[in-house]
Amino acid sequence: MAEAQNSPTSGYAPAGGPPPLGSTTAGSIAVAAESTVATRMSASPSFDVADFPVPHGREEEWRFTPLERLRGLHDGTAAATDAGLKVAVEAPEGVTVETVGRDDARLGRTGAPVDRVAAQAYSAFTQASVVTVPKETVLTEPIRIAVHGEGGTAFGHQVVELGAFAEALVVIDHTGDAVLAANVEYVLGDGAKLTVVSVQDWDDKAVHVAQHNALVGRDASFKSVVVTFGGDVVRLHPRVTYAGTGGEAELFGLYFTDAGQHQEHRLLVDHNVPHCKSNVVYKGALQGDDAHAVWIGDVLIEAKAEGTDTYEMNRNLVLTDGARVDSVPNLEIETGEIVGAGHASATGRFDDEQLFYLMARGIPEKDARRLVVRGFFAELVQQIGVPDIEERLIAKIEEELEAAVA
Repeated sequence: MAEAQNSPTSGYAPAGGPPPLGSTTAGSIAVAAESTVATRMSASPSFDVADFPVPHGREEEWRFTPLERLRGLHDGTAAATDAGLKVAVEAPEGVTVETVGRDDARLGRTGAPVDRVAAQAYSAFTQASVVTVPKETVLTEPIRIAVHGEGGTAFGHQVVELGAFAEALVVIDHTGDAVLAANVEYVLGDGAKLTVVSVQDWDDKAVHVAQHNALVGRDASFKSVVVTFGGDVVRLHPRVTYAGTGGEAELFGLYFTDAGQHQEHRLLVDHNVPHCKSNVVYKGALQGDDAHAVWIGDVLIEAKAEGTDTYEMNRNLVLTDGARVDSVPNLEIETGEIVGAGHASATGRFDDEQLFYLMARGIPEKDARRLVVRGFFAELVQQIGVPDIEERLIAKIEEELEAAVA
């Protein structure tokens, strides 16, 4: 077992590193046909903070986000601190784990930041962590990356790369208290298969803003499972582009938003080459006053992406009064030569018929509600494929439900 432990600098900016850039020079917000550009609602990608204006909350891509709770990540006032993070990487034999400088040629290949915080993170990190699985290597044990906050502010960059026909499962586990801005890159060679499980189980005061870029090679398969429970504000931006035909991407997400929490997931699947597939399913449950979940699902089918097959869905279950959901699926199609494309979004309370069915068979209302919510999440928990993580998440759901039905 190869293991690398770094405290606090494995891919994250320590104290003494350069402060985040704070330019307020305005950048352009525009539609572009390039594969590196999102939809009409996103800024033009750039590695330079100066290309993004400081957001004020009126911008389309920031209008749902409580900027005053980002602790300076959006306006240049946040700086890396001594406490930082502890990052530990455990990988099976044959996997290479490296800590590299900003000039490493493997950084930034999956695309540029698309908002100011991601650009801030890219400008501020001093070292990056690169995990490499050689070509044709099939791992039987997961790669585990533990990110634990100790109350500080950090800027991170992580790269996971699979060579051609390699197969791996990566678990990224976020715990503790931190203010973190990060970019994470997944690079899949031709025919590779990568599953990533990213768990956000932060303490109540943590702030986590990150952009996840996946570049899927020819005939490669990428599966992402994002699980968000903790934190004061969590804003994640998963993005997928394709480097060759025949690529497949599955993006699954599960979130449970408690009173006062803001959890925001903004996705983009850019079908920029022909004959690729994507499937997006995110589900969330909310409870308590001022619980706020945001899901933005963008799928772009470019004119050259003939033969695309895509679908996205978001479902939300509101458990109590006082919670709010904003769910916005967007589908842009620039060619009529596709296999299929669709999207759906639904938000509601408990299904009274389901509750009646269970209660009519002698199950108390409290237990019936728990069964309905567990069933709501079950299909996504099963996508994880790591027994200890699945058990932990089921226990976490039970813990949340105890509070919901108490």
